[in-house]
Amino acid sequence: MNLDEIIENFGYLDEWEDRYRYVIELGRMLEPLDPEAHTDANKVLGCASQVWLETKVDRSGQCEPVLTFRADSDAHIVRGLVALILALYSGKTASKILETDAQALFDQLGLSAHLTRQRTNGTRSMVERIKRDARLAVETTTA
Repeated sequence: MNLDEIIENFGYLDEWEDRYRYVIELGRMLEPLDPEAHTDANKVLGCASQVWLETKVDRSGQCEPVLTFRADSDAHIVRGLVALILALYSGKTASKILETDAQALFDQLGLSAHLTRQRTNGTRSMVERIKRDARLAVETTTA
């Protein structure tokens, strides 16, 4: 599901409980991460739940690298938040990733006001890891 569809669907949901269920449903639709990718190297530090993030960098045919992400979590709601973050960042150029503000999306969807501090810190850790990978992709391209 792409980000525009997700935003549109959130627009139809007025109650927080409905939005919460939708986030969980997004997690259920997330393509599973291969068990071999559940490694310490892929683990996102700073998340209360287990979260693994796999990054692929494509440098073919473009002026700058495009990053694709796959991820997984052991918690239903976190898996949904992961799906939302992937919809925002995966398949984008490194510069687009670095300029995109995930917090703005969470505010727009009304999620910021309802997430616990732990969940907020976890999503922030995941976004920081994605942006770090984007910066590394740019540095490796220009080096």
